[in-house]
Amino acid sequence: MDETTAPPAAEKTAPPVDEALLRSLTPGVLTILVRRGADFAAAEDAVQDALLEAVRVWPADPPRDPRGWLVTVAWRKFLDATRADTARRRREDRVDEEPAPGPAPAVDDTLQLYFLCAHPSLTPSSAVALTLRAVGGLTTRQIAQAYLVPEATMAQRISRAKKTVSGVRFDQPGDVATVLRVLYLVFNEGYSGDLDLAAEAIRLTRQLFTAFDHPEVAGLLALMLLHHARRASRTAPDGSLVPLADQDRTRWDTTAIAEGVRILQSALSRDRLGEFQAQAAIAALHADAPTAGETDWVQIVEWYDELARLTDSPVVRLNRAVAVGEADGPRAGLAALAALDDSLPRHTAVAAYLHERDGDLATAALLYAEAARKAPNLPERDYLTRQAARLNSRGSG
Repeated sequence: MDETTAPPAAEKTAPPVDEALLRSLTPGVLTILVRRGADFAAAEDAVQDALLEAVRVWPADPPRDPRGWLVTVAWRKFLDATRADTARRRREDRVDEEPAPGPAPAVDDTLQLYFLCAHPSLTPSSAVALTLRAVGGLTTRQIAQAYLVPEATMAQRISRAKKTVSGVRFDQPGDVATVLRVLYLVFNEGYSGDLDLAAEAIRLTRQLFTAFDHPEVAGLLALMLLHHARRASRTAPDGSLVPLADQDRTRWDTTAIAEGVRILQSALSRDRLGEFQAQAAIAALHADAPTAGETDWVQIVEWYDELARLTDSPVVRLNRAVAVGEADGPRAGLAALAALDDSLPRHTAVAAYLHERDGDLATAALLYAEAARKAPNLPERDYLTRQAARLNSRGSG
């Protein structure tokens, strides 16, 4: 090689944008725009445009103040859109003066955004979608994939939700119970699609826990952590369900359990019991037992009594019947079950389990088969079908 000829320099590839950072900044940027006078729908569109610009620009030219950069760009996007809309001339006069550039205010308005996205006028599904979009910073495509619906369907749902809350005053007090219910719905969606909604719900609830001092927020975060800690043991390698009693407890995430218990204990010490704290207490008792046989079912029944008092929920009473069957024997559980409407979801499955515990295998097999036909999803149906087959094979053996 000629000494005067230098070898070609290796091309440098700019590092990709930190998506987690963008998602964490999204709610704060959105709330700043709304505080400045943008309606929710227009502000959310402007923030999404700014995020796309960040993905394009930041790899080669990362800003010193990412939040301030996003606020500045999003506000300009909002002004551009407003000026282009001839039907909003009067509004353009009001917002034409752009605030001087500089560091974004340190105040965190994320809490208000939670309340807005969980507004009572929204349906639960719309509130969940809007929360994931505005607070979670997820794209419409990600949310659609998580809920296994077409992207166009989810876009319409989010668009309608944004229009619904656009006229809501941002300084109105919010209902924390509604916010928690929305986050609980997100968590219960589980792990469909490429997006782990359970992990996303935990991330969002942590944000709320940091911003809002409320024992029920702590209770919900503790409940999520305690349930999520068992995730690795819930399914077998073939994808089939593994019931709690049969799970390999060495696979439980002890770090998450310890954190959940610590958060729960702090919440309970405030003596303002709510349903999520009570549910977390039940989950903590399960997590504390070294084996299924060492579970403190008497205490669990007591917590279900508290939960039933707080919620008056038939589903809670159904779960309580299972706990009574473990604490006081299957016949006591069947007596508790007899007081409930047999049309309740999973009522037949509970009856099958308690009859099996009582030694009535023939009845249990029939009920397992019936429960399988009513199962809300394929893994549960397969599990109940296997239970029926197991008992039938024992009866014919």
